[in-house]
Parts: sequence; structure tokens; C-alpha cells
Amino acid sequence: MCGIIGYVGKRKVSQVLLHGLKKMEYRGYDSSGIAAVSAGGLKILKSVGKIENLERKYSETPIEGIAGIGHSRWATHGVPSEINAHPHKDCSGKIAIVHNGIIENYGELKSDLIKKGHKFISDTDTEVAVHLIEDCYDGNIEEAVKCALPKLKGAFSIVCLSSDEPEKLVFARMKSPLVVGLGKDEFFVASDVIAFLSFAREAVYLENGELGIISPEGLKIYKFSGEEVKYKTSMILWNADMAEKNGFKHFMLKEIYEQPASISNTLAGIITNDGFSFSDAHIDLDLIKKVRRISIVACGTAYNAGLLGKYFIEQIAKIPVDIDVASEFIYRESLPCDDSLFIVVSQSGETADTIEAVKKVKSKGSGIIAVTNVVGSSITREVDGVIYTRAGFEMGVAATKTFTAQSLVMYALALYLAEAKGILSKNAIAPYIAELKLLPEKMEEILKNVKNIRRVARMFHSCRDFLFLGRNLNYPLALEGALKLKEISYIHAEGYAAGEMKHGPIALIDCDCPVVVIMTKSFLYDKVISNIKEVSARQGIVIGVASEDDMEAESYTRVLIKIPSASPYASAILAVLPLQLLSYYIADVRGCNIDKPRNLAKSVTVE
Repeated sequence: MCGIIGYVGKRKVSQVLLHGLKKMEYRGYDSSGIAAVSAGGLKILKSVGKIENLERKYSETPIEGIAGIGHSRWATHGVPSEINAHPHKDCSGKIAIVHNGIIENYGELKSDLIKKGHKFISDTDTEVAVHLIEDCYDGNIEEAVKCALPKLKGAFSIVCLSSDEPEKLVFARMKSPLVVGLGKDEFFVASDVIAFLSFAREAVYLENGELGIISPEGLKIYKFSGEEVKYKTSMILWNADMAEKNGFKHFMLKEIYEQPASISNTLAGIITNDGFSFSDAHIDLDLIKKVRRISIVACGTAYNAGLLGKYFIEQIAKIPVDIDVASEFIYRESLPCDDSLFIVVSQSGETADTIEAVKKVKSKGSGIIAVTNVVGSSITREVDGVIYTRAGFEMGVAATKTFTAQSLVMYALALYLAEAKGILSKNAIAPYIAELKLLPEKMEEILKNVKNIRRVARMFHSCRDFLFLGRNLNYPLALEGALKLKEISYIHAEGYAAGEMKHGPIALIDCDCPVVVIMTKSFLYDKVISNIKEVSARQGIVIGVASEDDMEAESYTRVLIKIPSASPYASAILAVLPLQLLSYYIADVRGCNIDKPRNLAKSVTVE
């Protein structure tokens, strides 16, 4: 989850490193550091807190060189401090590395290195790696890294710099993303393309078990075994403007407002004149006709989109669906059968637990489709087929537009499966497609009328607890609404299936606990009203999210937020927007760091 940046070229190295770290600050921001080799040898600057603290240090004590490395940290081993911040150096002070991931056997390695006389100053697992490299070093940093790598167990990406070879960076990847940027007479290596998006338009994505070297002479990539790799370059489809706020106060708000455009892009990628097209998914129609069960695996917001997908697929395509949290699935014995389809959902395509789930399923020979936003990400290279959400770059840690894009893909996939299995004809699907095409316009309506949502946020921003309730299609929205609120406002919030309220959560309801109920029209509407009455009878404050054609909703709620009328399926995608906005405005009133919520990082790349 940390941010890594390395550079070799003719620009001012430290300025490139600082620029890259600022762009990746959403990946980790409890401390940061840079290293470069100058005439005086290896120089390192570190700071705790935001990147601007490191920039301040750099302005007072600038360091430069031809090559350099930088890091923004999300702590795993050791508290946030300058000592634990990266880069870490060896005993000689000549070698420095930055690292993302977890070295699982660091305790054993550390004990052995201490016995050999190595001195450790930090509490991190990373420092073990630089001492291992030092232990192997005999004048060639590339060979030293190759020697050290087989001794490391776990998930990691590292970039290494030596003052003895100041124009060279050596880097390696194992289960933690690393990408090389190719500029004009300059090279970048980073954990995320956003770090060098302003400078390079071509990238090379490292595979697991690969080691690379960049220098003024160019790029070389090898397998850990030593065999040279003929790498392929990919064009970077995003542009630098996507990583700017463009006048919005926070990236999260900007990305909420980008949802009409992102949904349009998602639709453009999967709808043709003839219906649906999932060309990158390589879906075998003969296989689809035989599918008797679908398994979905995901984490966090992607899990909530997958759960919504479960309802879509079961109701529209009539196929039973299992859904698992990836971190639990990888340790379960149950696996999909031969007549099942396996779907993983991940915004980044780098989620560590989800990648492990893919590997587990592949080992049993099952087919896998990924729903992801990032072309060339790790998951896309492991699965049989991909459905890209095409939501564009998402900078905010709290996912917004990627949730609606994932949900839309799941809805479209349900319709595609229904047609493939003969449950719905092409003519029967046409009205669904017509409604899907109206989603961007209806989202625009919601985003043009946020005054009421802002008012509700001011009314309840000081509350300590929230409940979110929904039934059927709206249950995943209750989970997502609660997740957004707790992520960015630090208010305790729980999402429940409304029918489960009387099995425990009803004990929490009193006059100080707002209850957000997603109550769009469906066949369970009357039951939802009964749940609302149960809340009201216990002096609970009901905040309703209802369709604009619902004339009854106001009489059942204290506060009402309305969305454009639509079918229950389309409403399940529209109704999340007011939940996102409510969470955003509550967090804003509370003065929270919305784009960089405490303890969280955008992409969870360690298990």
C-alpha cells in the first residue's frame, strides 16, 4: 500500500521524486523519504506526516543526483517515525532501498544478520532486505539484489540504489505491483503509473518474479532465475488531468460528480447496436449455457458491488450466486465446480487477497473473469477474461465512481447471461438497455440538487452512530452507505438488511441514532415501510432515500432525499449517489481529511 518512485534521467531527480510521491500520497502518507547520490555520497531525507513536510526539508537541504528513489509509507511494521520511514540504508551507508509489501520471514533473517554483525536501527521488515543485499554485495548491485531475493518470503516490490553505481536503479517484484515508465532519455519505476503520468506515456508492467535495471543505457528485465525477459510496452490511457481536482474541494467530490461521465464510458465499452459486448472477457457462450452456479469474490466496496451483482444475476439470469470476502475465501475449502463461473471484482486489479483467490481457483482449473478498472494490472494478467469498468482514474481513497461502474457491469452481465441462457430474448432486453442509457442523465439530476443533502449533513454531522437499512437490492447499498460514512467521517456506522433489524440492531435505536433507509419502490416496499415504523416507534430518526414518484415516503420519514424514478434495478445504482454525498458533506462539516482518511490506503496490496 506504500508508494514507490524511482527515477533515472536528466531532470532534477528530487523534484521528480517529490512530484511522484505527492501524486501517490493516497497510497500511504504517515511518513516519506527520498534518496539520491551526490558528490558527497548517498544522501537521504525523511519526514513524518504529509509530503509537504518532506518538501520543506528538501528546500532547506536539497539533494540531487542522476538517479534517486522515494517512498510514501503506510505503516505495517513499526510506528510512523523518521527512523522507520523509507529509504533504509545498509551498515556502510552506500546502499538504500524502498519497499512495498511484507517480508514474512524478516524475524528469522534479522537474527541471522545480527549474528553476522549487521546493525539495525528501525523496527521495519524492510531494513532486513537492505542488509541482505549488503551481505551479498561485491561491487555489482544487480548481482547483490539477485542473490538476496530468493531469501525473502512474502509479498514485496523493492527499488535499490548504490552510491558505487550512482546511475543505476535495480528493482524487483513479487506479488506487489511495480511498473516502469519510459520517457525520452529517462526512466521511471513506481508502484503506480500516477507517479510519472506527467512525464511518460508508455509503461512496462513487471510480472511476479521479475527483476529490472534502469540506467542511462536503457531498461533490462530478467526473471529471478536469470533469464532475460523480452518485455512489451503498453500505452498509458489515463492523462495527467485525471489526477487533478479541477476546482473541486476534494478528489472524492470530483469523482462523485464524474459518475455520469464514467457511467457513459462504461456503457460505451459494453453496449453495442446488437446488445452487449464483453470481448475482453472471452466468454464462451457454450460454457455460459452450462453454468449452474456463479461465485463472486471481492473486498470492501468491490464486495458490496459484487453483492449487488448477486441480486442482479439471481433475479434476472436465474443463476444461484455465492459471494465471499476474498480474505476469507482463500482459507476456505469450498471451490467452484466444473459447471460454475468465477468472477473477481477489484478496482485496482492489485488487491492482494483477491489475487490470492484467483490463484487458488486457477490451481483447480476453474475459469475466471475479472471486473476491474485498471488495464494491465496484476489480476488482468492472471484471469481468463476481463470486463473493464472504464471509470477513469480514481484518486480518492473512498471509492465512488468505481462502485457505480462495477454495479453497472454486474447488471449488464446479468442481462447478458439471461439472454445467453434463453431466459430473456433480445427484444425483452431492449427496454433494460434503454433504461441503462438514461442513467447518466438521471445521475446529473441528483448532482444538480444537493442542497437538501447538504442540509441533512449539517443536521446530523455530530451524531456518533448511524444505521443504514435496505432490503433485497438495497441491502448492498446500506452496506456501502455505512462503509463510506465510517471511512471518511470516523462516525460509527453499520449497514443491515432491514429485516434483520429486530434480531439485534433494533437495540441501538434511540432519539440520537439516525437511521438511513433506502426505500425505493420494489416488491418489498411494504415490508420496508413496516421496518421504518419499527424504527419510529422507538424514537429513531428516519432519513429516507426514495423515488421522486413516491407520494407516501414523506409521511414515514423525518427527512427525505429523493432520486429520479426508475426500475428497482436502475434505482439500486442511482440511490448510492445521495449516500456518497451525505457521507462526503458530513465529513466535510466535521473537518475530516476526506481524500486521505486515517489508517486507510487506496489499494490494499498486502494480505
